[in-house]
Amino acid sequence: MAVFVLEYRFNGEPRSYELELKQAQLAEHEAAMHLLQLHLGDAENSLLMPSADSTPEEVMEQAERVGVTDIRVVDREG
Repeated sequence: MAVFVLEYRFNGEPRSYELELKQAQLAEHEAAMHLLQLHLGDAENSLLMPSADSTPEEVMEQAERVGVTDIRVVDREG
């Protein structure tokens, strides 16, 4: 298992989130999707979440639109 630390801003406020995954690498848009699920997963309006066939660019645009910005993936051995 790989442990990733996601450093980002949510509505301008610096935050971090630790994520443990079976995969060895985590792309920025994949990190954005995890963060969107973290912050909006319980939202009543599912239109805030990108669709399953969204491109990486669309995922990043949606994240920025809802206040998730400056995403940085830090790989940490787990």
